[in-house]
Amino acid sequence: MFDVVAKSVFSTLAGSSTLKQLASRYGMRNEHSFARRFVAGETVQEAIAAAKEIERQGLTVTLDLLGESVSSSAAASEATASYVSMIGEIKGAGISRNISLKLTQLGLDIDRATAIDNLRRVLDAADQANTFVRIDMENSPYTAQTLDTFETVWNLGYRNAGVVIQSYLRRSESDVRRVIKLGARIRLVKGAYREPRDIAYQQKSEVDSAYLELMKLLLREGTFPAIATHDPAMIAATRAYAAERNVSAEKFEFQMLYGIRRDLQTSLEAEGYGMRIYVPFGREWFPYFMRRLGERPANVGFVVKGVLAERRGN
Repeated sequence: MFDVVAKSVFSTLAGSSTLKQLASRYGMRNEHSFARRFVAGETVQEAIAAAKEIERQGLTVTLDLLGESVSSSAAASEATASYVSMIGEIKGAGISRNISLKLTQLGLDIDRATAIDNLRRVLDAADQANTFVRIDMENSPYTAQTLDTFETVWNLGYRNAGVVIQSYLRRSESDVRRVIKLGARIRLVKGAYREPRDIAYQQKSEVDSAYLELMKLLLREGTFPAIATHDPAMIAATRAYAAERNVSAEKFEFQMLYGIRRDLQTSLEAEGYGMRIYVPFGREWFPYFMRRLGERPANVGFVVKGVLAERRGN
């Protein structure tokens, strides 16, 4: 129950423009600021520096320019241009050519045609740079539109793209089967948004159970699935099922968020599993940061320690 309440509270905070303004002023003041445990910085150069450090440990990365819910064609075009530019900088830096984005950054709230046009611009640039694009899943009002948009570009011949499925949504099994049928790649996550009971499972046990069933389906029938979790129980179950079904470590990868469970990240890599780290950056970091705190209440402790450390340093 505490996890549900925490997710609700931090989801509300994520939408606060006042808190966002204050956080933007103070949260990234220096490299030791509290938000930097979970966000690599505000610029692509900072993200690339963080990515290089991660890759020195034998891990791979996906970079995400944070932002969502743009309300004008000009803002959507600007976000698109930023992603195209980022792809070029990633190629030049020689790091993993893998990025993540949200369709509302590209104009989905304006209309689906705008989002598709902008997504194709990103995918064309990514194709030229041999870069994979993961389309993130947002809250439930966007689930169907996101999957429809993904299927549209897939059917137009774009094969350098994948999508995210959230296990806490009751509809997710049919969505996973739909994407498997296409032959596309899925990142499986639990889900970080506050959703109503009729749409999403509320209890951790239900979300975990759904996650395990979808993980098994993906290992049996999916195309190089990404098992994105920090939960040791989910990781152990994935490893056990892969061994039971003789699914080699080259057929899937684990994914984790920047700054969370670094011990697990390095230990899984050392044992021969693919490990990709989701590296978020950008000025629009506050909503993402709040969702991370709500997703795992233990993260609040990291922030409190960071704030206290900052105060001691002032």
